[in-house]
Amino acid sequence: MNTPRNRRSPFLGRIPLPERNFVTDALRAETVGGVLLLVAAVAALIWANTAGGSYEAIRGFHLGPAALGLDLSIQHWAANGLLAVFFFVAGIELKRELVAGELRDPKAAALPVIAAICGMAMPAVVYAVVNSVGGGDLSGWAVPTATDIAFALAVLAVIGTSLPSALRAFLLTLAVVDDLFAILIIAIFFTSKINFLALGLAVAGLVAFYFLLRRGVRGWYIYLPLALVIWALMENSGVHATIAGVAMGLMLRCTRHEGEAHSPGEHIEHLVRPLSAGLAVPLFALFSAGVSVSGGAVHEVFTRPETLGVVLGLVVGKALGIFGGTWVTARFTKAELNPDLRWPDVFAVAALAGIGFTVSLLIGELAFSTDLALADEIKASVLIGSLIAAVFAGVLLKLRNAKYKKLCEDEERDEDQDGIPDIYEMDKPEYHLRMAVILEAKAAEHRRLAEVASGADRGDDGPA
Repeated sequence: MNTPRNRRSPFLGRIPLPERNFVTDALRAETVGGVLLLVAAVAALIWANTAGGSYEAIRGFHLGPAALGLDLSIQHWAANGLLAVFFFVAGIELKRELVAGELRDPKAAALPVIAAICGMAMPAVVYAVVNSVGGGDLSGWAVPTATDIAFALAVLAVIGTSLPSALRAFLLTLAVVDDLFAILIIAIFFTSKINFLALGLAVAGLVAFYFLLRRGVRGWYIYLPLALVIWALMENSGVHATIAGVAMGLMLRCTRHEGEAHSPGEHIEHLVRPLSAGLAVPLFALFSAGVSVSGGAVHEVFTRPETLGVVLGLVVGKALGIFGGTWVTARFTKAELNPDLRWPDVFAVAALAGIGFTVSLLIGELAFSTDLALADEIKASVLIGSLIAAVFAGVLLKLRNAKYKKLCEDEERDEDQDGIPDIYEMDKPEYHLRMAVILEAKAAEHRRLAEVASGADRGDDGPA
C-alpha cells in the first residue's frame, strides 16, 4: 500500500484549471496557424509545379544591404528572419513551461523531457540505419527529429475534440521540449565558421536586452531596434540567426507580480503570436515547401536511402521513440498513466508528433545546403512523411475519440452554473452545499410537475 510519501503521481491526470485554460487558448491559436501553414504549403506546391521557373526565380531573388552582410535571398530571409519570430514565441512558451507550467516540477517534467529526447533520438537512429544499409548520406540524420507543433495541435484539435485536455497538454509540453532540442541541434551541428567578433557583439546585445528587462524599461521603440541589431549580428556570426529569437524569448519574465493581470511574457506572446502563426511560419512554408512533385519523384522518395530514412524516421521513429520513452519512464519511475487513460491514446499522440514540417524543412535546407537537388528531394520526403503521420494519427485519434466523449462531458459539466467546471470544485465543502440545494430544487420541481400531471389526468382543475 502506497503512503503519501511514496505514492505515484499520476501522469496525464487532471491538470490545474489555469494551466488547462492556457492550453485551450494555445490550441485555438495553433489550430488557426496550422490551417494557414497547410494553405501556404499547398500553394507552394501548386506554384512550384505549375508556374514554370517563377517560383525558383522569386525565392532566389536577393535583397538587403550587402555592406552589413545581409544580401540574402527571399528564401533565406524567410528561414533565418521570419522563423526567428517563430522561435521567439517558442522561447516564451518554454520559459512559461519552466516557471509556471508542467516543466516547473522536475518530477512532472521528467516524463515529457524523456519522451521528447527518445522521440528525437529514435528517428535519428532509424535514418542512420537506413542510410548505413543503403549507402546513403548520413548528413540528414537530424531532419526527422523535429515536430511541427502548429500542424500537430491543429490535427488534434480538429479530430480529438473529446480527448482529455491533459493529453493535449502533454503534446504541447512535448513539443516545447522538442523545439528546445531542435534549437540546440541547429546551434551545435549546423553552425558554419564562427565570426567571434559578431558573436561577441550579439551576446553583448543580449546582455543589454536582459538588463533593460530587469530594470523594467518599457517601450517597443527600444526593444525592437535592439532585437533587430542582435538578429543581424547573430546572422553574421555564423550561428543560425533563429537562436537570437529563442534567447530573447527565454529572457522575458513569465510570472505575474502582484497587481499584474498578465506577465510581460504573456502580454508580448499575445501580441506576437498572431504575427508568428499568421505571417512568419506560413511565408516560410510558402518559400520552402515548393518542390517538384511527379510520379518519378515520389518513387525516388521511397527508394533513395536519404529520403526513405526521413519518411521512416518521421512515421516509425517518432511514434516508437515517444511511446517507448513514455512507457519505460512510467514503468520504471514513480510517474504513471491516469487510470482513465489508455496507452493507445499515448501511441496516437506519439504518431501525431511525426508531423515534422516547419523545423524539419529548415534542418533539411541546412543539412544539404551544398546539394540543392537532394535538398529538394529531402523536402519532398518531409512533406510525404508528415502527411502519412498525420493520416495515420488521425485515424487512431478518430477511433479513440468516441471512447472519451463521456469523459469530456464530465470535465465540462457545470451543474451549479458558476462558470467553473464541477470537477475542479468537488473537494470543496461549499460546492457540495450548493449542489445539495440545486438537487433539492430540481426534486421539488419534479414533484410539482408530477402533481400537476396527476391532476390533469383526473380532470382536476385545481383550487377555485
